[in-house]
Amino acid sequence: MTGTLYLVPTPIGNLGDISRRCAETLAAADFIAAEDTRVSVKLLNHLELKKPLVSYHEHNKKESGPRILERLLAGESCALVTDAGCPAISDPGEDLVRLCAQAGVPVCALPGPCAAITALSVSALPTGRFTFEGFLPAQKKERRERLERLKTEERTMLFYEAPHHLRGTLGELLEAFGPDRAVSLCRELTKLHEEVLRLTLEEALRYYEANEPRGEYVLVVAGAEPRTETVSLEQALALVQRLTDSGLRTKDAVKQVAEETGVSKNALYAAAVTG
Repeated sequence: MTGTLYLVPTPIGNLGDISRRCAETLAAADFIAAEDTRVSVKLLNHLELKKPLVSYHEHNKKESGPRILERLLAGESCALVTDAGCPAISDPGEDLVRLCAQAGVPVCALPGPCAAITALSVSALPTGRFTFEGFLPAQKKERRERLERLKTEERTMLFYEAPHHLRGTLGELLEAFGPDRAVSLCRELTKLHEEVLRLTLEEALRYYEANEPRGEYVLVVAGAEPRTETVSLEQALALVQRLTDSGLRTKDAVKQVAEETGVSKNALYAAAVTG
């Protein structure tokens, strides 16, 4: 009989946020897979637990994941934890969950602390529909492409960012979304120096040009205003035709007209290529 992989959320700053069920699961597991065993030992000491720990993180997941799966298939139970928050959310734990799902190993997720949801709830921005973007890509070209795709995103957007990258990221967000877009900058959530700043992107960039960013951030960015189509598809097609007649490629002409008019790019392209 196979064991079970338990996804155990850990406090994002305040050790008092560990739930009784999470503590009981950690106590009952045969072993714990931790992002950083040195960090997890502090939590276990707080709970007065002594458990076998194995390392599982982004840089060793290809080797460590199969070894953990082998133990699960042999009948042991494993509690997966990160340094803070929910395992498998913007975290290599998703790969271990996939391995278990493919091998038929049960996975049980426990509810608990999550920096993104905590920040969203206190942001004072719309919470009914949102998109979690996590950390933006490290490569500049990929970051710009991601932000370009998010320009017309109407849902509230959530980003994670480290303090030493914050100023650069705020500059890129301002360039993509404009200076007046609302943002809530949530740092050190649940900790002694918790702070939430509700500003525009321009105000945020100016603030952090004068103040040193400290702590881990969740950036909650307002979505774009809904666009209403004031131009008909036929009118937009005429604009595309005018641009292609002047030498622009159909694809580029469609993109430009869609951005200017709000007409669906897919619908406009389909109509343009079918004549």
